[in-house]
Amino acid sequence: MSGSAQQPTGGPTSESAQRTYEWLRPSPEEHIGWDVDVLYGPWPRHPHDTGLDEVRAHLRRSPVANALALSTRGPLFDDEAGNAETIRDLDDCPELLPVGTVDVRDALTAEDRLDELAAAGVRFLRLFTLEQAAEPGFPGYRRVVKLAIDRGMVLLHDGDPRRFGPPLTDRGADVVFLDLHAYLLADFLLMARDEPGFRATTRMLSGPDSIERAVDAVGPRHLVFGSRTPFMDISPQTMKLRYADISPDDRAAIATKNVEELLA
Repeated sequence: MSGSAQQPTGGPTSESAQRTYEWLRPSPEEHIGWDVDVLYGPWPRHPHDTGLDEVRAHLRRSPVANALALSTRGPLFDDEAGNAETIRDLDDCPELLPVGTVDVRDALTAEDRLDELAAAGVRFLRLFTLEQAAEPGFPGYRRVVKLAIDRGMVLLHDGDPRRFGPPLTDRGADVVFLDLHAYLLADFLLMARDEPGFRATTRMLSGPDSIERAVDAVGPRHLVFGSRTPFMDISPQTMKLRYADISPDDRAAIATKNVEELLA
C-alpha cells in the first residue's frame, strides 16, 4: 500500500468546472457601450458617500465602457454649483459624459441653468422629481420640461412613467425613463408605440421575459442600459441582458447604439 493519498475519481476536472462557472467571467455579450444612470457623491439613506474616483474604478472593473454621470450636489443641494462641479470633474474623464440637472422647485431659475448647460455642450438633463417632490401637473415641472424640450435636450426622468409619460406625449420629446418596473411595462409599451422618443432602462425589468416582451412589442430602440451605479450591482444587470432571448443586433442596440443615436 502506497503511503501517498489516493486522488478521488469521478469528480469534476478543472476544465469542466471552468465551463460550469463560465458565467462568472464577463463575456462579449455583456459589453455595455453606454450606461445612462451613474451618480457620484453623497446620497440620502445610502451608508457610503461614493466619490468620483471610486465610481470610475468600479466601472473599470465592469463591462461598461462609457457612462452618463453627474454629481449629486446638483439635485440635493445646489443645481448651479452641482452642474459646474459635474462639468469640471468630468473634463478629465473621457469615459464619462456630464449630465445636468435643474431644481424643479425653483423653475424661475431654470432658463439660466439650461442656457449654462447648453453653452457647456451638455445634452442630457436629469430630473429628480422624487427628491424634489414635483408632480407632473405642477407649474414648475411643466415650465422646466418645456424649456428643456425647446432646447432639444434629452430628459433622463425618474418616477412612474404612467404618471410622467402622458404630459410628455405629442411633444417630440426624447425621454429616458429611469424607473420603469416590470409591473409597469405594458403601460410604457402602449405609450412607446406612438412615441419614438420614449425609452426606458432595463434596470428594473426583472420579469423573466420583460426585455423580450419589450423588443417584441416595440423593437429594441426603446430600451437602454442603466445601472444606477454605485447604488446597485452592475453584474446581474449585464447578465440579464446577456441571457435575454433576443438577437445580437437587438442586444447591441440596447447596450450601445440607442444612446449613440441620442448623441448624434
